[in-house]
Amino acid sequence: MSSSIQTRQLELYDSSRKSPDNFKNTTSTFSDNLSLPIHRWFRYSAGFSATWAYQLLMSQRNHQPERVLDPFAGSGTTILEAERCGCESIGIEAHPFVARVTRAKLMWRSEVSVFQRFAERILDYASRNLIAPENPPKLMTRCFPPESLTRLYSIRRAWVNLADCSAASELTWLAMMSIIRECSPVGTAQWQYVLPNKAKAKSLDPFKAFSAKVMMFAKDMLHRQAEPHGPAPTFELDDARLCNSVPDGWATFVITSPPYANNYDYADATRLEMTFAGEVESWGDLQETVRTYLVRSCSQHVAPIASETEELIRNPILRPIVKELSQVCRELEVQRDHHGGRKTYHTMIAAYFLDMATVWTALRRASAPGSLACFVIGDSAPYGIYVPVDQWLGNLAVAAGFKSFHFEKTRDRNVKWKNRKHRVPLKEGRLWVQG
Repeated sequence: MSSSIQTRQLELYDSSRKSPDNFKNTTSTFSDNLSLPIHRWFRYSAGFSATWAYQLLMSQRNHQPERVLDPFAGSGTTILEAERCGCESIGIEAHPFVARVTRAKLMWRSEVSVFQRFAERILDYASRNLIAPENPPKLMTRCFPPESLTRLYSIRRAWVNLADCSAASELTWLAMMSIIRECSPVGTAQWQYVLPNKAKAKSLDPFKAFSAKVMMFAKDMLHRQAEPHGPAPTFELDDARLCNSVPDGWATFVITSPPYANNYDYADATRLEMTFAGEVESWGDLQETVRTYLVRSCSQHVAPIASETEELIRNPILRPIVKELSQVCRELEVQRDHHGGRKTYHTMIAAYFLDMATVWTALRRASAPGSLACFVIGDSAPYGIYVPVDQWLGNLAVAAGFKSFHFEKTRDRNVKWKNRKHRVPLKEGRLWVQG
C-alpha cells in the first residue's frame, strides 16, 4: 500500500479518537435506517447506522476511494453506503435468509416498471385464488388470525407459481417477506416470540400491506437511481471466519459489526419469516439450517459441546487472552449451577472468542498493509460476570498481525431499565484496529 493511503488512514483513526461527536454516536443503532431508502425495506435490528457509515466514508471523499469490506454484512448497511460513496466493496454474510434479503436489496438498480408489473401479477393471482393453508405451523397460527393467514399464504402461493429468478421476482419476494410482522395483531418481539398480554393497536391487511410495500420499493428505487453511485458491491454467502470470497490483501477499510457475546440468537431473529417461507418448521430446525454457519454467540448454539470447553480455551490462537479467558469461563461454569436455566455461558464465551480470533486471522489475510478496521461492538456480562470484549478482541487482532487498536466508547448500555439479571455497567463503541 502507498504511504499516502497509510497516512490518510492514520489521520482518520486519529481524528476519530479526538472527535467522536462528529458522528453523533449513532454507530450501534439501526433506528434511523427505518426511514432511509433501501435500508428500510426489511427491519433487521442486528445492525448499525447507515448514516454513520455514509458519513465515515464520505469524510474520505477527497482521497482515493476505499476498498471496503464488511465480513458481517447483515442486511447490507455498509456495502449499500459504500456504493453511494463511490467505493468498491465486498460484503459477506453467513445467515442464509439474511443474505437473501441483502441480495434482493442490491437489485435496486433494476427496471422499476418491470418490478411493479411483476408484483401486480402476484397480487392479482393471489386475490383471484384465495386458499386457506392446510395445517400451518403453530407459530403462524399464534401470530395471525385465519383471514390474514389465508391472504398471506395466497400471496406466497402466487409467488411460488410465478417466480422466475429475475430481479423483479426477488424484489417481490422481499416485499412479501417484509410485510409479515406488519400484518400480525400480536405483540411479536424482535425474536418473534409472542409477547404475553400485548397486542398491536392496528395490524395491516396483507393485500394492502403488500401493495403499499411495492409502492415504497419503487419510490426508493427511483430515488436511489437518480443519485450518483459507484460500482455495484460484490456480495456472497460466506463465513467471516474464512473470508473465502475476498482476495488476499484486497481491503483497505473494514467496517462491520460482529455478533455480540450477549446470548442473542441471531439464528432466531428471522424465524417468523423463515417459517412463513417454509424454510423451517420449528425452533429446533434453526440449529442445522442457520446456527451451524454463524459465529457462536449464544448458549443455544454451544450447548451440545459444553464438555469441550477446556479444549476450546486451549486452542493456540487464544494464547494472548488464555489466562483471563480461563478465569472468566471457570466463574461462569460455577455460576451456572446457581441459576435455573443452567445456561452454558462458559462454553459460549470460549467458542465466541475462538471464532473471533479466527475472523481476525482471515481479515489479516484479506486486508492490505496499512488498512484500517472499525468494529462496532458491545461488551458482555452473562450471569453478572464481566467480559472485556473490546480488550480481548483488540489483543486477538494484534496477535493476528494487526499493529494496534483503540476503543472509542459511544454509549452506555444496561442503564435504560433495571436489568433483572445483573447491574453490571455495559458499553458500546467502535474498536479501531490499525493494520
